[in-house]
Amino acid sequence: MGNSKSSVDFKNDGVRAMKNSSSEELDSYYPVRPECLADVPKTRFKARVGKTLSERRWKAAFSKDGYLDIAGVLRRIQRGGIHPSIKGAAWEFLLGCFDPESTFVERNQLRQQRREQYAAWKSECQKIVPVIGSGKFITSAIVSDDGQPITSDDGQPIASDDGQPIASDDGQPIECATSTSNSHDNSDAMPADNGDFEKKVLQWKLSLHQIGLDVVRTDRTLVFYENEANQAKLWDVLSVYAWMDKDIGYVQGMSDICSPMIILLENEADAYWCFERAMRRLRENFKCSTDSIGVQSQLSTLAQIVKTVDPKLHQHLEELDGGEYLFAFRMLMVLFRREFSFVDSLYLWEVMWAMEYNPNIYSSYDDKRQPLLSELLYDDKPNDKHKLQEYGKFERNNLKTGAEANSALSVFLVASVLETKHRRLMKEAKGLDDVVEVIILSFYICVFHDIMSIDADNKKFPDLGRNIWEFRCKKSIR
Repeated sequence: MGNSKSSVDFKNDGVRAMKNSSSEELDSYYPVRPECLADVPKTRFKARVGKTLSERRWKAAFSKDGYLDIAGVLRRIQRGGIHPSIKGAAWEFLLGCFDPESTFVERNQLRQQRREQYAAWKSECQKIVPVIGSGKFITSAIVSDDGQPITSDDGQPIASDDGQPIASDDGQPIECATSTSNSHDNSDAMPADNGDFEKKVLQWKLSLHQIGLDVVRTDRTLVFYENEANQAKLWDVLSVYAWMDKDIGYVQGMSDICSPMIILLENEADAYWCFERAMRRLRENFKCSTDSIGVQSQLSTLAQIVKTVDPKLHQHLEELDGGEYLFAFRMLMVLFRREFSFVDSLYLWEVMWAMEYNPNIYSSYDDKRQPLLSELLYDDKPNDKHKLQEYGKFERNNLKTGAEANSALSVFLVASVLETKHRRLMKEAKGLDDVVEVIILSFYICVFHDIMSIDADNKKFPDLGRNIWEFRCKKSIR
């Protein structure tokens, strides 16, 4: 790994002019290891001239003091995504890290405060497991189930890299890792009952090697992760998050969500906060019980949609043993990360986030109670037409129909593809693998192309856009 590129080198190599970007040029921002080129999905998305949020337009969207024209930014992203050189900065706004109505000075102060907070949490973790922050990471268990330490032959904490993936790549449900019981509040990090605290520490330690094994697997085809320091950075962020999330801790699949933040945001603390905000949207997917995992609620919604709009297709899927829609488990769990290329999945994420954007997201997250995205209030509907433009298209429709944000756009995208490909699925799908193949191959046409074609003012829709809003307005799925 001595010849591997650093994060800075990687980004410098990637930042190039992109006037008429082909898929190959977009891929160059996130280079793939030569020996892995045959193993990665082909990038289909091509940036459209004059449609993508460019670096120039991004800078022009800020006022002299730093206020961001979020309405204009959303229009650009919804039409053509974000230029790679500014993805990280734009994502911080889309995910609610910063308020568009804040100034440069206010954001710099908040960024510094968050970096200091992350450093304090990381230091707390490091006191318990010194390998954190060392530039290395753990892939073997460091404690037994009864809390006894496991060390290497020389008595040091295990930090080897055995290179073995553990998460399933076959589309089956991902097993839950042991979660911690620590709060982002951090007020109960050292409870009076020392026994409870020791139990929490043990739960967290038991998850660290699982995180390490997933780090080895995550985006392993990218040149960026040839550098062990970058892998360690991903492990550190996930480990600190697992320590701070009191209800969930770490669950397999979170590394797929976190990895792009590590690549796009050079500062580790900034990447942590971006990931933490992304998890506000997705954490319900990862909630585990003894017999289920949270994403199953989205699968139930998907089943209900298809059953309502296309009962014949729903019956056909049931006959293929797909009535519970587990074939879409991985797609919804980690937002299509493993179905599409790195470039395509990032583009899809930012377009969905822009369409789901609610300008109340920052103030809601800034609340000390820290509500989830699904808890955003819809009582104060904006009457001002200009203010309404500060909502994403999907969210504006929620406001107009009175629907709450209890179902993610990703569910409706999958449903739309299934409905659009009714004839092919009925004729060709002989098993669930066939269903997945049709969805993936059709997604590029039904979603990547059509979603950019939706008129900015919602005056006209291609088939996909029309179907999404028809699905959303069905009383049976509210």
